Parts: sequence; C-alpha cells; structure tokens
Amino acid sequence: MWNGIGRVATAAYIRTVLFMQGVKQDLRGLKDDERGLSGIVVAVLLILIAVLAAVMLWGSLSGWLGDMWDRITGAESQIQGGGSF
Repeated sequence: MWNGIGRVATAAYIRTVLFMQGVKQDLRGLKDDERGLSGIVVAVLLILIAVLAAVMLWGSLSGWLGDMWDRITGAESQIQGGGSF
C-alpha cells in the first residue's frame, strides 16, 4: 500500500515540475515576444478604461438615484392600505 502511495506522490511531483517548466517557457516566450507584450498592455488599458467609465457613471447617477429613493420612501407614508387578507 505504501509503495502505491509513493508512486502516486512521485508521479504527481513529476507532473507538477514538468507543468511548471512549461509555464516558465511560455512566460519567457511571452516576455520576449513584443506583440504579446503589447496585447497585455492593451488589455490592461481597456480594463482601466472600463473601470473609470463605471466610476464616472456611478458618480453621475448616484445623486439622481438618491433623490428618487427619497421620493419613493417619502411617498410610502402617503400610501394607505386596503385591508387585511
């Protein structure tokens, strides 16, 4: 039984090491490839622009939404119920 567990652990270790070596080679290739690097920069800039647009939209709508919420909660006291079910 211990022999089988040892084999599984060894196989898992070898697969992990080979996987990490492949990842390192892929990252080196991405770092050396100028086209891949510019793609990463473009992706980061697009994410930054999307976040800034969301913040600006929320900033412009928060006052309006707050005013509408105050109107809704203020009108709550004027609503009269019909009866019990």
